[in-house]
Amino acid sequence: MKTYIAVVHKDADSAWGVSFPDLPGCFSAADTLDEVLPTACEALSLWFEDQPVVPPRDLDSIRVAAATDLAEGAFLMAVPHVTSAGRSVRVNISLDRGIVDAIDTAAAGRNLTRSAFIAEAARNEIQGTHG
Repeated sequence: MKTYIAVVHKDADSAWGVSFPDLPGCFSAADTLDEVLPTACEALSLWFEDQPVVPPRDLDSIRVAAATDLAEGAFLMAVPHVTSAGRSVRVNISLDRGIVDAIDTAAAGRNLTRSAFIAEAARNEIQGTHG
């Protein structure tokens, strides 16, 4: 997983805007602050569908590049980019029996396997999509 630094803007009469100094043309918007991270993660995923992997710059470099925006009230946010390796890996984890039962019930209700449910829950937690 790579983490990219985003610049988050908010004008009085607009949605929250997110741009990525490392990724020209990659941007998103959200109506609420809680939606900023999930929409930014989605923008990263969509951007990388058509673009080669770009290594993220360090925080200090981004801070310098975004100095004008920051002076105008923007702020920086770390956005994880979770890629799919296209292959499954077997892991051994230990969980409380009650949690396993709850996972199995929730997974069955969504027509998912236990593994698929746990993977989706982990991705949602990492990307801030707790809905």
